[in-house]
Amino acid sequence: MSADYPVPDMNDVELVEVLKALADPIRLKILQELADGKPHPKSAPVWGFEVQKSTLAHHFKTLREAGLTRTLVDGRTHAIQLRRVELDERFPGLVDALTADIRH
Repeated sequence: MSADYPVPDMNDVELVEVLKALADPIRLKILQELADGKPHPKSAPVWGFEVQKSTLAHHFKTLREAGLTRTLVDGRTHAIQLRRVELDERFPGLVDALTADIRH
């Protein structure tokens, strides 16, 4: 798999932009689902949100442009992955804090 969609350098990722991207409940839920750091399919039915495919694509793009995720392309298959290691280094404890309520 390759990352064919550009992502910002983690040194350029600002906390305020990360938090703005996560202010939407759907995007926060996506982050929580991606917290394991593994690639997840981008196909709409997998996520279970009652939104149009184009709306879900917008949410994925917003997360990527904020520096939270990367899109992995393997032929016609696209997956989304949280930049977990990089985020933990840049903002220690942030992902854990944002996912703490779903683990209890």
